[in-house]
Order: sequence, then C-alpha cells, then structure tokens
Amino acid sequence: QVQLVESGGGLVQAGGSLRLSCAASGRTFSTYSMGWFRQAPGKEREFVVAMAWIGGTTYFADSVKGRFTVSRDNAKKTVYLQMNSLKPEDTAVYYCAASQYAAGLGTLSRYNYWGQGTQVTVSS
Repeated sequence: QVQLVESGGGLVQAGGSLRLSCAASGRTFSTYSMGWFRQAPGKEREFVVAMAWIGGTTYFADSVKGRFTVSRDNAKKTVYLQMNSLKPEDTAVYYCAASQYAAGLGTLSRYNYWGQGTQVTVSS
C-alpha cells in the first residue's frame, strides 16, 4: 500500500516557476514508477511526465518538454516536478501517481495509487 501526498501548488504568473512535491508512504517506494498527471476544468486527466523505477527513464508529454523536469529522492520517498516557463494552459489540478510497471506510463490505468491533487494556477 502506498499513500501519496502532493504539495507545492499555488498561483504564479505566466513565465514563472513552481516545484511540486509528492511524498509517499510505504517501504517499497524505490520499486514504483512515478508519474504526474493533470486535470483542467471540464477536461480529462492527462499525462504530464513519468519516471520509470527501472533505469530512471523519463517520459514527457509534448506540451511540457523542455519546460518541466522530474526527479526523485528514494531516501526521502519523494518525487518532484519542477515546472518552468509556465503558461496559462498549464493551469490544472496536478496529481502524482505510483505504478508497479516500468512501461506504458503515459496511461492512467497503469497506475495503482493516486494522490489527492494540488492546484496550479497560472495567470496571464
């Protein structure tokens, strides 16, 4: 069982930066791939970025490539999402998720555990 708690959301102007954190409970954090998804009002939840637990391979949605980075600290059981050059269209609730898989990480159904989400609002 893994519990996930996101933090770090808030209001930022376009062009600014935010760093989201996702703290996990459980003893096997290092064997879970971690992903970030987001959901804007009236839209479906969409993939943002993921890091596979095998090899640390990262995957990014085209919309965030070059602007967002992901990292994890297994000792702290925490994954981070650094968001730079934010745009108004990045406004959404951001969710972290844990997956037992190391592939297919762009798909919601590959994730076993989800956090409650944190709001990110980017003003123009």
